[in-house]
Amino acid sequence: MKKYNVVVLGATGAVGIEFRKILLERKFPIDKIKFLGNTTVGNEIEFGGRTVKVEAVTDDCFKDCQIGLFSAGASISKQVARKAAESGCVVVDNSSAWRMEADVPLVVPEVNPDDVDWNKGIIANPNCSTIQMVVALKPIHDVAKIKRIVVNTYQSVSGTGLKAIEELNIQVRDIMKGQPISQRKVYAHQIAFNCLPHIDVFLPNGYTKEEMKMVNETKKIMGDDGIRVTATTVRVPVMYAHSEAVNIETEKKITAAEVRALLSKAPGVTVVDDPSQNQYPLAIHAEGKDDVFVGRIREDESLDTGINMWVVSDNIRKGAALNAVQIAELLIKKNLV
Repeated sequence: MKKYNVVVLGATGAVGIEFRKILLERKFPIDKIKFLGNTTVGNEIEFGGRTVKVEAVTDDCFKDCQIGLFSAGASISKQVARKAAESGCVVVDNSSAWRMEADVPLVVPEVNPDDVDWNKGIIANPNCSTIQMVVALKPIHDVAKIKRIVVNTYQSVSGTGLKAIEELNIQVRDIMKGQPISQRKVYAHQIAFNCLPHIDVFLPNGYTKEEMKMVNETKKIMGDDGIRVTATTVRVPVMYAHSEAVNIETEKKITAAEVRALLSKAPGVTVVDDPSQNQYPLAIHAEGKDDVFVGRIREDESLDTGINMWVVSDNIRKGAALNAVQIAELLIKKNLV
């Protein structure tokens, strides 16, 4: 089997750590591996029986690398992704930097795998909340054509990074000890035992940037600008896995039973839908898992062609690192690297 030189940018962050785990779990065909960081330059990381020292980003650090997995934020990606691509390294970028660029594919392998064919050296990994939703909706769209999506998200703090996880832990400990909150740096308000209808910055239209990501990315991934999408995104005091209440309106009538049957056969989806036994997707069960979990599938009583569902997935795995590694695997399968 051919092996590849892989570079991971942001190797010590929450997604970078998951990149490393998933590459090993999936036995990715690695020859040489390079880890790039900023504040962790010089740190040594054990990886699959070898010790790898974290390096700084330089102009020639992507030379001789065929695949780059990036998760270091949009500003850094904007600075270096093109340079990496010019060096012959195909970049799979987890930030928002390239998602809506016309010449950059925005890919979820279960939904639009063939879009990788027209990459020019950069492929964008979608927003975590968008990824899990479109994995669940694409099989329905193919059969009944979705006209409109209304989604409310309940997103874990890991989506903000390791500092947010630490902050939630500290706040919970403070409250349980009957002490005042000692740390509130990551979010505008206390996150412990609270819900914040505020993810990313607010835009002039009253939506947040996170909400508009879901609107715009869904259309690009599904290849259908006619789908109407509206979103409300909420940060909740959960460590890992995002949950979503999704309502769709379709052109063609489709029953809840038909949706259940479709999704039961869909790649990357696990249906957990037996309310009589209290069986439905939970964040604590999705954590660490690869699939998107779907339940509470039911017909919308207010609409002739409406479906409601509950969609849960680990945002750091399928919502970020796993999806990127799957894209890299697609590149290999299609002989594009």
